[in-house]
Amino acid sequence: MFTGIITGLGRITLARPLGADASHGKQLRIEAPPGYLDDVQLGDSIALNGACMTVTTFDAAAGSFEIDISAESLDKTAGLAEAGPVNLEKAVRAHDRLGGHIVSGHVDGIGEVAHFAPVGESWELRIQAPAELARYLAYKGSITVNGVSLTVNTVTDAPAHCEFSINLIPHTLENTTLGSLKVGSRVNLEIDLIARYVARMLGLAEAASA
Repeated sequence: MFTGIITGLGRITLARPLGADASHGKQLRIEAPPGYLDDVQLGDSIALNGACMTVTTFDAAAGSFEIDISAESLDKTAGLAEAGPVNLEKAVRAHDRLGGHIVSGHVDGIGEVAHFAPVGESWELRIQAPAELARYLAYKGSITVNGVSLTVNTVTDAPAHCEFSINLIPHTLENTTLGSLKVGSRVNLEIDLIARYVARMLGLAEAASA
């Protein structure tokens, strides 16, 4: 379980195929900030761009760790197939502050940046999400973008997709990889856990009354 508050900026430095064809996943090596791995153990969960992964090997002194990612996970996520920067968050502990919202680390869909431009001291980010996620998005609700807990400002539904907007303050741009986004960038999305359960309960209630 995570909170969507990024605790470090990492970089995938190696993406090694685990087999000869597309049915195999990859082994990723990630560089972490100095001291980031001091309290990490084998088998710990670390979210990469919002996707929960398991540490298979690590070298705290060198500041790097490795994970295995399946072909299925590569197909359902963005930004984890090759070298590049990633947002890092270690799994939340029972006594930690819940600074963002409850995040499972399971990517629900891939969105695409439609607009990213400065507005005053902040930046407006508009993302086109898959149409099937539209019912989980609401004004002032929570959404996780590449592992970052954010607040939805507007939602616009269209036949083929749903577009939502968020405002990013300078602190978020400086301390996550979101500052490097551009129009056309693909991002990992996780909908709010509470919205998921509400939709399920409403669906059961509608089915029972039909």
